Amino acid sequence: MHVYVTGASGFIGRAVVAELVAAGHEVTGLARSAASATAITDLGAAVHRGDLDDLDGIRRAATAADGVVHLANKHDWTHPEVSNRAERAAVRTISDALAGSDRPFVFASGLILPGLGRPATEQDRSPAVGPGSPRGGAENLALAYADRGVRVVSARFAPTVHGEGDHGFISIIARAARRRGASVYPGEGRNRWPAVHRSDAARLVRLGLEKAPAGTILHAVDEEGVAVREIAEALAARLGVSAKSAPAEQIAEEIPFVGRFLAADSPATSDITRNLLGWQPTGPTLLEDIAAGHYDQPEDA
Repeated sequence: MHVYVTGASGFIGRAVVAELVAAGHEVTGLARSAASATAITDLGAAVHRGDLDDLDGIRRAATAADGVVHLANKHDWTHPEVSNRAERAAVRTISDALAGSDRPFVFASGLILPGLGRPATEQDRSPAVGPGSPRGGAENLALAYADRGVRVVSARFAPTVHGEGDHGFISIIARAARRRGASVYPGEGRNRWPAVHRSDAARLVRLGLEKAPAGTILHAVDEEGVAVREIAEALAARLGVSAKSAPAEQIAEEIPFVGRFLAADSPATSDITRNLLGWQPTGPTLLEDIAAGHYDQPEDA
């Protein structure tokens, strides 16, 4: 099928585009710069120039495709309301463009559901509702289109999608450890983060696009929960700094936005996803990727 992919030149996006192309799909990726366009064409995909604010362009590209994968996000940690607003607008635009067509729409969603007292499952609904909520409440907005002729699929990525070239949460935490001279964890560091390798996440997206029914929630989770203390100690060993406990409030202040999530206990399972799609992760674990040196980049890298 012809698949339109936003965020196609990003860390996860490049892996998804490569996975789709290898499976025989025709791909067009959204690119906001010449460098992004080159990265997309190098993967064997076509390019649609624009960005998340170009809603008319996104609508046209989605209308012309057989299916859409939405991975783009502004990731404005300082002004999350900007990211939330853009995410909601893009999801609504794509959903409206596909309404009544029964075409697939797989979109990236978050998987931090703290306070459950147990691992989160695909049956747990996101509490984020409305424009002012995290990610603009886009998951609940999109899933409502399952009754409007869109084969909508939420792909909830683990907070850590890791691998070489990752500039996400673990990279941010590693940079903070280098600046501070210590790799810190909140309290006893027993709280857990789910994790998945980018190659496994990309394969999950493809399988969801090809096979998942309308209204499906998928969990891109390999490891149910890696203890934050183990993450801190692994980074400390690679970076040559100490690992130590620090108050959660201090960490949240030193690592804006990311720091407050570091204190959350958010384990999650993917049993339903694996059984539905036959998905079996095969990539390295998070600690293996840290040990491999994928987060050793200097501050200005």
